[in-house]
Amino acid sequence: MSPNAKMRALSIRHPFAEWIMTGEKDIEYRSRRTNLRERVYIYACKTPSHLEDYEDAGLEPADLPHGVLIGTVEIVDCVEGLGEFEWHLASPERLKKPIAVKAIPQPGFFWPFGR
Repeated sequence: MSPNAKMRALSIRHPFAEWIMTGEKDIEYRSRRTNLRERVYIYACKTPSHLEDYEDAGLEPADLPHGVLIGTVEIVDCVEGLGEFEWHLASPERLKKPIAVKAIPQPGFFWPFGR
């Protein structure tokens, strides 16, 4: 998959970003609704999640790339849950090599190569 400059990126902390890439995680919980129904990059945040999350996954933070795009996923639906929104994800595709971003990553969506 070659980089698509027009595609947005969604920031996700590891190991959750890895679980999205393996298909183990197909729902992302967010405080806001999204109307997007498209393929987006998954940006593995520089800041890792809690060490317990890695231990539960049998991983170490150093096992995974941080601060780069690691793949893409389709956002196929968004439904309201109990105080949160469930973003339904499908068809993850891992990049052959992680890609550095040119823009400053944001907590939600951002344009990884600028606008």
